[in-house]
Amino acid sequence: MIIFSGGTGTPKLLNGLREVIQEEEITVVVNTAEDLWISGNLVTPDIDTVLYLFSGRLDTSKWWGVKGDTYRTHETMKELGYNEVMMLGDLDRGTHIMRSDLIRKGVTLTEATIRLCHYFKVKIKVLPMSDDPVSSIISTPEGNMHFQDFWVGKHGEPEVLDVSQEGIEKASISPAVLEALEKEDTVLIGPSNPITSIGPIIELQGMRDILRDKQVIAVSPIIGNEPISGPAGKLMTSRGMEVSSYGVASYYSDFLDHLIIDERDEVNEGRFNEFECSFSRAETLMKSIDVSVDLSKVIIEQFRIMQ
Repeated sequence: MIIFSGGTGTPKLLNGLREVIQEEEITVVVNTAEDLWISGNLVTPDIDTVLYLFSGRLDTSKWWGVKGDTYRTHETMKELGYNEVMMLGDLDRGTHIMRSDLIRKGVTLTEATIRLCHYFKVKIKVLPMSDDPVSSIISTPEGNMHFQDFWVGKHGEPEVLDVSQEGIEKASISPAVLEALEKEDTVLIGPSNPITSIGPIIELQGMRDILRDKQVIAVSPIIGNEPISGPAGKLMTSRGMEVSSYGVASYYSDFLDHLIIDERDEVNEGRFNEFECSFSRAETLMKSIDVSVDLSKVIIEQFRIMQ
């Protein structure tokens, strides 16, 4: 199975999915539009969250970073007057240094990620969406800023006027992702932010055409009119999208076969009739591993029904 993943929402689902199917059967295509060079090293937050999850290193109290990590390097740099956009742990920074050294030597991001998977003994296949640089840029009254400057640096507080993907026109789907998509007929879009987590993946040239020939299930990251977490609401509004499961279905409508919405979502079910997709309800608020496992079972059963 191929899963499109962004930040914390999809990794929580992956944590349950690994209990339902073998890890070797999982390929995760990860958003890279939130990547950023910090202190001379490439930080890939969404990739690293997946790597750390499947290697047992992830701090699941925060759903980012390495558990038990220290921040002495970051604190020392701050004392010297150098403020990093993101608070990087010392162990986490080691991953960034290794990745960046490989890239400087001419290795692609995909190959660097595969090597990290081997080093961390990760059994699933983790693939960056592209080897070309793409950046989510947030337009605000204060000016344009990288997603990390907006979400981490500014705590997501500025008004969002628009969101763009810098570099998306020139970026290509990575050869490894294309190869994986040629071999697999089922694609799961995780409950991550549709604009800056999943959006960059599906907006890569040719991706929507590929998905139209696949069986695609998506899990909505919205309950009612509020995102489960993160700035998805602000970002969707800036794009003129309705903040709801209906808005998510509309964005994915040209390739979506089935949408799973939360059992508490009061969205008018009749509104989905305009889309050529079915929908069902389940518990999607993954506050425990048991909920993640149960949701994964629902997804696997739905794929079975669709075949």
